[in-house]
Amino acid sequence: MTLHPESQRLLDELAALDLPPISSLTPEEARLRLEPPSGPLQDVAVIVEESFDGPEGAVRARRYQPLVASGEPTNLIVFFHGGGWVIGSIETHDDTCRRLANAGAAVVVSIEYRLAPEFPFPAAADDCLAGLQWAVGCRDNWGVSGITAVAGDSAGGNLAAVVAQRVSACGAPPLDLQLLLYPVTDCNLDTDSYLEFSEGYGLTRDAMDWFWQLYLGEQDATQPGASPLRAESLQGLPPAYVVTAEYDTLRDEGDAYARRLEQAGVEVNWECVPGLLHGFLLHAEQIREARDVITRIGQLVRSTGD
Repeated sequence: MTLHPESQRLLDELAALDLPPISSLTPEEARLRLEPPSGPLQDVAVIVEESFDGPEGAVRARRYQPLVASGEPTNLIVFFHGGGWVIGSIETHDDTCRRLANAGAAVVVSIEYRLAPEFPFPAAADDCLAGLQWAVGCRDNWGVSGITAVAGDSAGGNLAAVVAQRVSACGAPPLDLQLLLYPVTDCNLDTDSYLEFSEGYGLTRDAMDWFWQLYLGEQDATQPGASPLRAESLQGLPPAYVVTAEYDTLRDEGDAYARRLEQAGVEVNWECVPGLLHGFLLHAEQIREARDVITRIGQLVRSTGD
C-alpha cells in the first residue's frame, strides 16, 4: 500500500522543519523534540500522580482510572512509554494512556522509568518490572478485578516484552497479556525494513543506532534482556497482541517476534497496519486506523478475562 495521507502529511511537516539528525544532538536536546499531546484529550474518570519505591529510589507514575459501565470488571495495564530508552515520558504518552484506559476498561499505570544514558541498561527494565510488581500489589485498592497486562510502544514495547520474559522466568507476579506496539525486539539494524526505510520515513536507522549506543554503552546488545527476540525460548509467555507499521524500520523485528511467539505455542493477535509510520498511535486523533487499533486492543483486554 502507498503511504497513508496522514503519514505523508507528517513526513512533509517533518521535512519542512529541516531538523538536524537526532544523533547530532545531546540527549537533553533530543528530549525536547518529543512533545506532550496538545489535545483534544479523552476524558477519563480520574488521573492520579503516584510514586513507588524502585531499585534505586522513588519512581514516578501516573494512574488513569477509566470511564466504565457500572458492574463491568476493571482491568490493569502497566504501560511503558517509547522513545528509544533516551527520550519520552509519561507526559508525551498521555493521550495514548487515556485512550487505552477507556478502550480496555482498564486502570492504566504509566511508569516514568529512568532514561539512558544517565541510567543505562538495565535500569529502565528494572524500574518497569518494579512498577508492575507495585501495581499488582495495588489492584484491590484501585478496584481492579480483571486481568493484568503490560504494554508499551517502540522502546516501551521492548521493555514490555523483556518484563514479560522476566516475569515468566520467576513465575510472579501473574501476567495475563502483553501488548507490544511496534516494539524494538532486536539490535540487528540490517533487516529488510531497516534498509528500506533507513531514511525519510520518520524513525531512521541512524537514530536507532544512536539510541542503542546510549542505552547499552559497552554492554552486549544481543543479550535477551536487551534484544528479547534472541531469548532461547519464548514458551510459557502470556498471550500477546503485536502491532507493526508497514513503513517502519522496526517492522521486521516486530513481525519476527510475533512469529516466534506463535511457534512457541503462545496465543498471538498480530497485525501490520498498511500505510502507516512508526509511532502512529501518538497521532490517534488524526489517524482513524490508529483509533481502530486502540479499539481492537481494548476488545482484546476486555475479552481476555472472560
